[in-house]
Amino acid sequence: MDWSIVQFLLPAIAATLIIAGIHAYLGLHVVERGVIFVDLSLAQIASLGAAIGVWQGFDPSEPAISWMSLAFTLIGALIFAVVKDRDANIPQEAIIGITYAVASAAVILAMSQATGEAEHLRDMLVGNILSVQWPEVWLTAIIYLAIGLFHWVFRARFLAISLDPARVAASGVSVRFWDFLFYASFGLVVTRSVAIAGVLLVFCYLIVPSVGAMLYARTIGARLTVGWAMGLLVSILGMYFSVLFDLPTGATIVCTFGLVLVVMAAVRPLTRRPPPLHA
Repeated sequence: MDWSIVQFLLPAIAATLIIAGIHAYLGLHVVERGVIFVDLSLAQIASLGAAIGVWQGFDPSEPAISWMSLAFTLIGALIFAVVKDRDANIPQEAIIGITYAVASAAVILAMSQATGEAEHLRDMLVGNILSVQWPEVWLTAIIYLAIGLFHWVFRARFLAISLDPARVAASGVSVRFWDFLFYASFGLVVTRSVAIAGVLLVFCYLIVPSVGAMLYARTIGARLTVGWAMGLLVSILGMYFSVLFDLPTGATIVCTFGLVLVVMAAVRPLTRRPPPLHA
């Protein structure tokens, strides 16, 4: 391995460790809730806020764009928390899909009216993790640490709602209120991560390590350990391949995630213990 490449990748590796760490945890909740595409939807809603800000004359690099993205993300979190009706026959994933489609169309409309900055905005949404700098890494670490502490304090409540919302609701707890807190904090993470790594890569960080961990672990702690290890190691490998073969970074990491997941699934039957023999 060329260690000069590793030194060049250090800020990106640090960003990867931070992003993979919190997304592996959030991914456990997303998989258990069955809202697999919620991060894509929230990311697209955040993109809509940024697109409208650019349309209204703000420069994509201005802090106002980030605040507008966050405001729209909180609106999306409120929608997902309020419209969730367990007595209705409409799956929440359908609401998430509709929201994603409408937000995507609205982004296209807004960007069509902001042609001068459309390319800059598109680059911001795609992300480029190799270009991340240490100040951005430290700021992201502080934000995610605060969100991580929040989830640690209320971990029992969030986990109970993800695993058995009906039982929690029957105990008199406002599930919608806690759902809003979950989606709001989740949306803040997604908004920040998408700006660094792009939508597709963030989706992989959220879902793939959680699915890979489910193949080999049953407890929450074990799944987190496997998910964190997979997220970090696969990201470093993907970034190394990207630099070594001059490939697009995000797409290379996403494909590496997919390949590693296939290998993990193929190896999984070999790790199962045979059932005990009976006389």
